Amino acid sequence: MKNSKIKVGVLGLGTVGSGVVKILSENKDGVEEKLEQPIELAKVLVKNLDKQREVELPAGVLTADPTELLENPEIDIIVEVIGGLEPTKDFVVRALKADKHVVTANKELMAKHGAELLDLATDRGVDLYFEASVAGGIPIIRSLKESLTANRIEKIMGIVNGTTNYILTKMTQEGADFDEVLAEAQASGYAEADPTADIDGYDAAYKLAILAAIAFSSRIDINEIYLEGISQVPPEDISYAQELGYVIKLLAIAKEVNGEIEARVHPTMIPKEHPLAAVSDVFNAVFVEGHAVGELMYYGRGAGSMPTASAVVADIIDVARNIIYDANTRIHCGCQEAKALMPMAEVESKYYLRLKVIDKPGVLSAVAKILAENEVSIASVIQQGEDGDAVPLVLITHQVTEGDIQAALKEIDNLAEVKEISSLIRVEDQVE
Repeated sequence: MKNSKIKVGVLGLGTVGSGVVKILSENKDGVEEKLEQPIELAKVLVKNLDKQREVELPAGVLTADPTELLENPEIDIIVEVIGGLEPTKDFVVRALKADKHVVTANKELMAKHGAELLDLATDRGVDLYFEASVAGGIPIIRSLKESLTANRIEKIMGIVNGTTNYILTKMTQEGADFDEVLAEAQASGYAEADPTADIDGYDAAYKLAILAAIAFSSRIDINEIYLEGISQVPPEDISYAQELGYVIKLLAIAKEVNGEIEARVHPTMIPKEHPLAAVSDVFNAVFVEGHAVGELMYYGRGAGSMPTASAVVADIIDVARNIIYDANTRIHCGCQEAKALMPMAEVESKYYLRLKVIDKPGVLSAVAKILAENEVSIASVIQQGEDGDAVPLVLITHQVTEGDIQAALKEIDNLAEVKEISSLIRVEDQVE
């Protein structure tokens, strides 16, 4: 190798960057013992050199000039923990073209541009690692790329956003409204001032795109992932879910079915006995099914300074080992295929349906008739309570296609007896 020690440059010193610096400092002896090689934090890029930091760095390490990292021939590994796309993508491209290895925690970057960046890394003979881009400190990417490679992955289903899981947990446990819990989450620091990426499902979709690409060896267009957030989940549906034996979670779901990939993010009812149902508050979990290994669940903290930094530093160590033993690019992306994403209309699921209907004889039979005509059969029904002249009618269907249930709903909406289609939530209750 070109240096007597591994030199690392870090782009960004925010929440995750500070955690990376802390681990490299506090566990320096442990890291170097694992590598049998010295490692040095050479440069850290920040916007403001005068800002007070929660971590101490030697004089001369901080810089506001990215060229001091990206064009420094002594730096072996660039760590990107800035986030976002610009100027981040440019920095990563420049690093790769300068034959530097890159470790990133950037889910949006990898979901939108991962394919081209991985191609560039392969062309340059360098590593691009991104474990921390999904589920914080949970080693799910390494597991899919290494530990589970003997398997044909059949399904990935995960809680990969802590903010939405915190909100739904509070709504379930306390019966609170969405807006009330969101405000509490923002005050506690669990949600951003602008929570759109979390509550509308974009964050989870980025992570699903990354996981599905690895699991099913295919490039995934983020724009083709079906997306639905949690802002329209009212306390009534959470209450009915509990009565029916379910819990509502925002799930990222990917399956390979007959050579096509279904990829979707939406509120989902899962049975209370499912392992994911017990994942509460800001914790993440990813449930994986492999044809040989069966069912596995990876659980832990999906965000935060130290859990995410733990994954980043693990990648640094792995890349450093590759440098020492001249084994870079030993694990390829493996996502070169272009499998089609299944249109949402063809996806099969069970469904929870809540209607507000006029309280008179024959309404259920009219609704059931339309459902049957559209190949939708009913598994269970709840009809109770009064709201003036209207009552809630709650149904759970058997497994049907999205297209059939949506076609039925259009007809049901035209029934004079139906005042409102209040909710439609997908149900996943098959643990195979």
